[in-house]
Amino acid sequence: MKRLILAALLTLPLLVGCTKKENEILIGEYDSLTGSDATFGLSTNKGVRLAFEEINAAGGVKGKKLGLITLDDQGKNEEAASAVTRLITQNKVVAILGGVASGRSKAAAPIAQSNSVPFVSPASTNPDVTKAGDYVFRVCFIDPFQGFVMAKFSSENLKHKKVAILRDVKNDYSVGLADVFSAEFKKRGGEIVADSSYQAGDIDFKAQLTQIRSKNPDGIYVPGYYTEVGLIAQQARQLGIKAPLMGGDGWDSDKLSEIGKEAINGNYYSNHYTVESSDPAVTEFIKKFKAKYNETPDALAALGYDAARILAAAIERSPDLSGKAIRDELAKTKDFGGVTGKITLNENRDAVKSAVIIQVDGKNRKYISTISP
Repeated sequence: MKRLILAALLTLPLLVGCTKKENEILIGEYDSLTGSDATFGLSTNKGVRLAFEEINAAGGVKGKKLGLITLDDQGKNEEAASAVTRLITQNKVVAILGGVASGRSKAAAPIAQSNSVPFVSPASTNPDVTKAGDYVFRVCFIDPFQGFVMAKFSSENLKHKKVAILRDVKNDYSVGLADVFSAEFKKRGGEIVADSSYQAGDIDFKAQLTQIRSKNPDGIYVPGYYTEVGLIAQQARQLGIKAPLMGGDGWDSDKLSEIGKEAINGNYYSNHYTVESSDPAVTEFIKKFKAKYNETPDALAALGYDAARILAAAIERSPDLSGKAIRDELAKTKDFGGVTGKITLNENRDAVKSAVIIQVDGKNRKYISTISP
């Protein structure tokens, strides 16, 4: 019942003015609106809704309004699969905007593929996501690139020689990033002095951190989600570890600073965009997002916005609303001017784009550098 209410509330604003079914094009979305990493889903949904409202205000797509049906996956893989099944079989959506977590997309994307329904993930970075088939796309860079970015930054910019890794062993995203970082850092002549693990939901990391401390690393790579990273930062500093922490886009939430407090400051993570950008597309997006939601958009909101706009553009170009026609136009996406950069979808349906390095400074996110593919 809770999920049905959420779906109804999130759908309503986009359906206002659509009095006839034939006058709307239904798009499905599933996101983690509740659960341990709900800020990801809520931010993505806000970006998607903003994009659709702008598109509808400008006349819609093919002279029709875009209708959005959003379901909550509760942060669970099985719920993501169930949501996509329902969106396809009951709601008859023409395409799906996927969620954030790679594990949930890996559970949901094959269902869209088997039903020939285009599936666009805003932020699932694990490389296996788009391997589900030719109907599955993403607008974010993938873990091999993100892992490369931080290994390069650690080695070249921070001059690290020895690094420890602390990964979420049950998280596809975390494992993928850790593996790539490790391989790339070694390739650059660095040494991985420890590779420890935890699981989402853990709250005590002192045993792993004590073992890491004994290796005296120059830095610690923690490619997890903000929920655990904030606690890890606090406990690392309590144990006297002064080495900087490094991570990926799973850090990108205001909750990171609430959980990590002062201990998270000065640490680094790779991300999809920076609010310090002077690009007119970025500044205009931030302005509109703040006006609507009274908050600064994070990278997940920006990716949701870009994913929605790329999908809408593909539908506009399609000769009809069949899954194949929309799929074919998505595959042609090239040099799309997104908030998170210029986006081209390659032959694997992955986005080719730059990444930025961000340093945490309380609630602020300081831009450090851009690293291109």
